[in-house]
Amino acid sequence: MFATTWGPEYETKPAPMPLLLVQSFVNTWEGDSGVDLLADGGTGPPEWLEEAGFLRGADVDLAALREIREDIRALLVDKSGGSEQDAGALTTLRALADDVRLRPAVLDDGTVDLLPPGDEGLSSLVAALLVIIRDAQRDGSWDRLKACRNPDCHWAFYDRSHAGRGAWCDMAVCGNRIKNRNLRTRRSAARDAELS
Repeated sequence: MFATTWGPEYETKPAPMPLLLVQSFVNTWEGDSGVDLLADGGTGPPEWLEEAGFLRGADVDLAALREIREDIRALLVDKSGGSEQDAGALTTLRALADDVRLRPAVLDDGTVDLLPPGDEGLSSLVAALLVIIRDAQRDGSWDRLKACRNPDCHWAFYDRSHAGRGAWCDMAVCGNRIKNRNLRTRRSAARDAELS
């Protein structure tokens, strides 16, 4: 499941562009293996963050990148029904968003975009991610980007099911794990009730 780059070929259930960039950013941590592309002591942020125009060669605090990633994951977990957000969730994302000042720009193809005012690093990353999320919320695709309900996973996936009620990044793996866990809990509770 884990990928070191972004694109539809690297995600098991890819979101449409540009929401795929948010999905891939969240999926820089993989719960099953514990591999974290933003871990301290590694080679730094994945190159695709720069290729996607998020970092533009700036030195970036990996701890802050991980906090931003987990704040976005918290948004996905909350709207996926995985758990309620705690009061401290989104702190880093909100603080960085308060410092970002976007400027409108008319691109070569005539479309209008909102861009950070030429700065690099975290403000550029946060601005780009928040604009993508805002646009996805407006066009409805944000509702389909979810975090797996398996609390040991929380992998971001794009729900393409007809009813939009997908809950697992992979039914054969996470779905079965949780269903089996729930079955064992129910059976154990029934045995305990019989013994009482």
